[in-house]
Amino acid sequence: MKKYEEEKYRMENIEDKIYPWVKEELRDSHALNGKNISERDTPLISFVGDLTVLLVIQRGEDAYEIIKDNMLPPDCDIERLYYKACENLARDVEFIFGHTWYGGYAVLADGHHEASSLCLRHIWDVCAQKLDDDLVIMAPSKDMVLFVPAKEEEKLERMVEFGKEAYDRSDDKVSRNLMIFTKEGKELLAYDKVQH
Repeated sequence: MKKYEEEKYRMENIEDKIYPWVKEELRDSHALNGKNISERDTPLISFVGDLTVLLVIQRGEDAYEIIKDNMLPPDCDIERLYYKACENLARDVEFIFGHTWYGGYAVLADGHHEASSLCLRHIWDVCAQKLDDDLVIMAPSKDMVLFVPAKEEEKLERMVEFGKEAYDRSDDKVSRNLMIFTKEGKELLAYDKVQH
């Protein structure tokens, strides 16, 4: 029996429990199989800059398993599965936006999916429209996403400083790099690739 034929991996049993996780380093301290994530046996989706998205199955209240190639049937469309994971994320995870001490904003969720918010364009579109500006975004760790309006350079400097400290302290680092969500183009891009 192939792994994807086992009851606990059958697509009809897991497709509503799959979520996207945004990563730069391929490891995760909370996932059941997160210590050894390899490009050779894990389906990865290119994202923004050096970031990739891997897919996880929620196995319990606080337990996740990273999807490996052998868990998926050979005809699985990974792009379709990614969109399904994003639908699940939007349906199941409540994202809250809070103020930071330096005057920026932070995304709050459940400690596992904050960085996953980067996958949901509608969240960033609403924020960009409300703040009437492009957004500079930083995801130092899986459980922390920070952002400021692009015009507010002083707050941006403080966010970068705070984000780098958070990155250094985290067990589940994502990235020190900045991203920008453009209000007009409604797209998430690597900050260093955009004219400021």
